[in-house]
Amino acid sequence: MATTRELGRSGLHLTPLVLGGNVFGWTADEQTSFAVLDAFVAGGGNAIDTADVYSRWVPGHEGGGQSETVIGKWLAQRGRRDDVLIFTKVGMELAPDKKGLSKAYIKQAVEASLKRLQTDYLDLYQSHQDDESLPVTEPLEAYAELIKEGKVRAIGASNFKPERLQAALGAAQTGLPRYESLQPEYNLYDREAFERDDLAIVQASGIGVIPYFGLAAGFLTGKYRSEDDLKKSQRGAGIGKKYLNDKGFTILKALDAVADRHGISQAQVALAWLMQAPGITAPIASGTSVAQVQELTKAMDVQLSAADVAELQG
Repeated sequence: MATTRELGRSGLHLTPLVLGGNVFGWTADEQTSFAVLDAFVAGGGNAIDTADVYSRWVPGHEGGGQSETVIGKWLAQRGRRDDVLIFTKVGMELAPDKKGLSKAYIKQAVEASLKRLQTDYLDLYQSHQDDESLPVTEPLEAYAELIKEGKVRAIGASNFKPERLQAALGAAQTGLPRYESLQPEYNLYDREAFERDDLAIVQASGIGVIPYFGLAAGFLTGKYRSEDDLKKSQRGAGIGKKYLNDKGFTILKALDAVADRHGISQAQVALAWLMQAPGITAPIASGTSVAQVQELTKAMDVQLSAADVAELQG
């Protein structure tokens, strides 16, 4: 099993790769999702990230909760609750009256997530996006009660502006619980915002970072190199032309070179770069097949040289 890393000061120790649950009950049906989860644990992984909103965007999935439901069934059938860390999120809109980070809504939403996940506690409960209509203290007050009740072990933030994250960290010095993790978008292509806005904050405060889109929606696997390639999968359509430009092609060229040198895949290189990046605890990546997950978990064993990193960063 890969060496674990503590997430901030949470007491949660996770392997350097987190399995993303956004595909469960969507592009991976229940049977496939179970196989993917089994493969991830067999490959040494121990942390699974989901959200109550997954996969509300799919026709017929109004109200969300599909991913949590699948994970809950897997936990119950496999009896694995004690071996894995479960991370979920609250705050994205599930319905016009189910959104945001008010104290009352968080207390309601957590019960729904616990029921779907078939567990009585969450290892990490994250504010999926900031609710700027409220003071940063309001969700922290809700989380304080949930921690006291034993329903939540630690809390995290996702998609927060740096000044609001700083304010929340400041509020934690008055006795409220502290966000122990940040979940930003960060990968070899999308580096600027995290490195400019968040890196200094997380390093100074010692909070963990579990970035999403670690493979840039699949672009960094190397399978999307032209507009025709975007038709290969449902996710390809979502990538659009964002990455198909000089910057993207330069990154792919470097990925190809480093992958060839190590005899590994581009995805493994892209994830290994993230695992070694300053401030990062563990990137999140999802897979829709056992083979994909086996490939991703092997990234935890890859060690890039300083020359590799320099080439990848251009």
